[in-house]
Amino acid sequence: MRLIFGVMSLLIVLAIVGTLAKKQLQAISQMGQTSTRAPTDPAAKAVTDAVMGRARGGAATVAVPGGMGGAADATPAVVEGSVPLQAKQIQNNMLNATNAALEKGAERNYRAQP
Repeated sequence: MRLIFGVMSLLIVLAIVGTLAKKQLQAISQMGQTSTRAPTDPAAKAVTDAVMGRARGGAATVAVPGGMGGAADATPAVVEGSVPLQAKQIQNNMLNATNAALEKGAERNYRAQP
């Protein structure tokens, strides 16, 4: 009886591991097929532009929920290079935009104090 349960448990574990391995291998095989082209959907393009730091005449801040009004006139960022480098540059763009917004808010609060 223990032998039957042991074999059944082993088969179940092998089925789960096989399914996970198959999904991972499919994901790896699709990595070379991913597209880095810009989206054609206007809403997706606006969000992409906002994340990349490109101003689109105010449209970029409208696409991001809770976007700051003064963020649209920021200088556009040029993101080039490999994917890890692009990711790091996007993170830096978001960090700089957040710091600028915090400083702007702190300055506004300081001026509002009597």
